[in-house]
Amino acid sequence: MAKDSNGRLNQLRQMIAQAAARMMVEDGISDYAYAKKKAGRQIGLVDNSSLPTNSEIEDEIRLYHELYSEDQPENLRQLRENALMAMQLLERFKPHLTGSVLDGTAGKHAETHIHLFADSAKEVEIFLLNQQIHYETNEKSFRVGDKKGYERFKVPVFTLEGPNGLIKLSVFEFDDMRFSTKSPSTGGAADRLDMAGVKALLRQSDLPNS
Repeated sequence: MAKDSNGRLNQLRQMIAQAAARMMVEDGISDYAYAKKKAGRQIGLVDNSSLPTNSEIEDEIRLYHELYSEDQPENLRQLRENALMAMQLLERFKPHLTGSVLDGTAGKHAETHIHLFADSAKEVEIFLLNQQIHYETNEKSFRVGDKKGYERFKVPVFTLEGPNGLIKLSVFEFDDMRFSTKSPSTGGAADRLDMAGVKALLRQSDLPNS
C-alpha cells in the first residue's frame, strides 16, 4: 500500500513539474516558486510538501524544449546576442550574464538577467538616463556568499524592454563580485559569464554539432 502511495506521489510531482515547466517556457515566468504553486493549484494539490524541486522543474524545461521547441536553439542564440549587446553598452559596470539565457533553458520571450557592479545604483541610473533608455525600477532578493554560507539581501533592479523580452539589470556593489549568488534550481553557486565568456559561448554555438 505504501509503495502505491509513493508511486502516486511521484506521479503527482512529475505532473506538477511538467505543468510548471510549460508555464515557464510558454508564459515567460521566471519564478520557480510561483510556477510550481500555480501548477499545483491547477492540478488540485493542497499539500505544498508534495511540490517538485526547482531542479526537477528545470529538467522538465529542458525536456520540453527537446520535444516541442524546434526553434529554441535559434531563439536562445538571439537572446544571447541581445544580452551581449546590452553588456557591451554597460561595459563600465562589469556586466555578467546569468539565469536561463546563460544555462540554455530560456524560452522565446524569457527574461534576460544581467548582474552589474557599481559604486551605487544611482551611477547606473544616471547612465541609463543619459543614454535615453527607458527603464523601470524595483528590487530583488538574492542569496549572496560562498561555500561557507549565503546571506540574503535586496539589490536594485532596472528593467529594460529588450528586442525579444525584458532585460533585468541587478546592481551589486563592486566588492560583491568576489561572491556568487545562489542558484534557485541547484542550490549551489549560480553560473555567470562576463562579456568574453558570452562571446566564447556564441562562438561555440557556431561550431558543427555544437
